[in-house]
Amino acid sequence: MSEQPNPGTRPDTSLVLITGMSGSGRNTAASVLEEMGWYVADNLPPELIVRMVELSFEGDSPVERLAIVTDVRSRQFAGSLGDVLDRLRAAGRSPLVLYLDAEDDVLIARYDQVRRRHPLQGSETLSFGIAREREMLSSIRQSSDVVIDTSSMSIHDLRRELERQFANPASRTQRVTVQSFGFKHGAPRDADLLVDVRFLPNPYWIPDLRPHRGTDAPVADYVLAQPDAERFLDLMQQMIEVALPGYNREGKSFMTVAIGCTGGHHRSVAMTEALVSRLQEMQGVEVAAVHRDIDRP
Repeated sequence: MSEQPNPGTRPDTSLVLITGMSGSGRNTAASVLEEMGWYVADNLPPELIVRMVELSFEGDSPVERLAIVTDVRSRQFAGSLGDVLDRLRAAGRSPLVLYLDAEDDVLIARYDQVRRRHPLQGSETLSFGIAREREMLSSIRQSSDVVIDTSSMSIHDLRRELERQFANPASRTQRVTVQSFGFKHGAPRDADLLVDVRFLPNPYWIPDLRPHRGTDAPVADYVLAQPDAERFLDLMQQMIEVALPGYNREGKSFMTVAIGCTGGHHRSVAMTEALVSRLQEMQGVEVAAVHRDIDRP
């Protein structure tokens, strides 16, 4: 089983494999892609995936874009899925693997809400089932092309993110998402690069700035005027410019940069907006800003 995507192999943007933790949003992802014109095969066991791909991309097949959802309800899931990925890549098909994840306490709350049992729970607790599934999926998660943590996402948030990622699947454009967050709410688990800007003075302690956010000019001007703020942005931009070609060579066309401060209201937001403004000048790169915690108390 391959632990990482083959070097130099681009994911096939017409073939997406959706997997991840139970309760993380796989069904929502399948529905969104189906609405976007993808042919979706749901709950397909690994041993049938190769045959499904062969049939879907035969010369007379009407299928142009295929998304396959698979999960741990199949025995020997992780090993079987790894073998399937190797077989597909050997046949010239390198699916883009989309992995959906969420924090344990969020998964527990979601299961409690719908009053369902976890597929691996058996006679044990829900926490046991989640822990077992996370262990089984660990190698798949590490080799996935796109990881989306839905812990703080609503269904509508996930829909918007999937639409952004897959609206133009034929595009070779690299995508960079710069996300601000607050460390007090937990660091994002799906970031490729995570940085801390708490070394900058906190506008929260200035009464006139406290009610504003980093998207507001008074806060942004204050943050960017601090010593080393611009130099820090210079270094971040250089780091991303160095990393993107390497990601491209490794077949990874998505990059998530997370910038954190204490609450996710001021410093991280202002620095995210400033970095996105710089990156938008890069050729062949699609950049988006996401402010995860800007409205949280």
